Amino acid sequence: MQEVVAINPVNGTPQNARVTDALSAEDPSVRLQAALAAGSAPDPGFLEALVERCAVEPDFFVRDMLSWALTRLPPEITLPRMRRELASGRAQARSQALHTLSKIGDGRAWPWITRALLHDADDEVARTAWRAAVVLVPEDGRKDLADELVGHLGRGDREVRLSLSRALVDLGDVTGPALERAAAHPDPAVATHARATELLRHGPETGFDAAVEEAKRIAALGPERAAAVAAGAAGQAGTTVPAGTTEPAGTTEPAAGAAGAVKAAAEAAEC
Repeated sequence: MQEVVAINPVNGTPQNARVTDALSAEDPSVRLQAALAAGSAPDPGFLEALVERCAVEPDFFVRDMLSWALTRLPPEITLPRMRRELASGRAQARSQALHTLSKIGDGRAWPWITRALLHDADDEVARTAWRAAVVLVPEDGRKDLADELVGHLGRGDREVRLSLSRALVDLGDVTGPALERAAAHPDPAVATHARATELLRHGPETGFDAAVEEAKRIAALGPERAAAVAAGAAGQAGTTVPAGTTEPAGTTEPAAGAAGAVKAAAEAAEC
């Protein structure tokens, strides 16, 4: 009788072994297809290979597919493994674990979103921690989380600030008092970011860059003068300013001139 060769239990089957090998292929499209295959036919045997690849995968789309594949596995095995990755010395491993936890959305993981992760020195880890925290935080923890997150106002580049604003907006009305306090911060970068986030909270359709410019304008001119200038510009254009806004409702040449003056003042106050 021919000897039966045992299959490696980590890979489970020859097909699983091929998928696992493909996760480290040179071609990112091959890795993407491998991650898709692992998620389409979820098997606990893929867990370690998926987790390890998350920590080193350079391609954004492949990383996202890897996280999706992990969400397809039973949370009883995935959650403890993600918790271990949160303590990894590799920033990408921490970030991907946080991303995966946010996708799984299991509230049992909330206690694992520590202050250390929320304040991680690596911007990508911190951004992902903010998003995960907003998804996982229980209702009675939302205000404390908002107070924690406002401490990062003014941090990093545009993408970091946008991520923080989105997190604070998604937390809802509990962020109002914290943002109001931060708007009076002596650091103009913090104050401008706080005002922009508050504008987004009341009008998400504004867009982040427009909200930042509006916040700079208010900082440069003061709320009353900014409103008066906007009202004057709207008056020259033969339009009215909608209640509760400082933006002209229409645009003509005179209005554009007034807007240009406001923009110049705002640029002078840029943080």
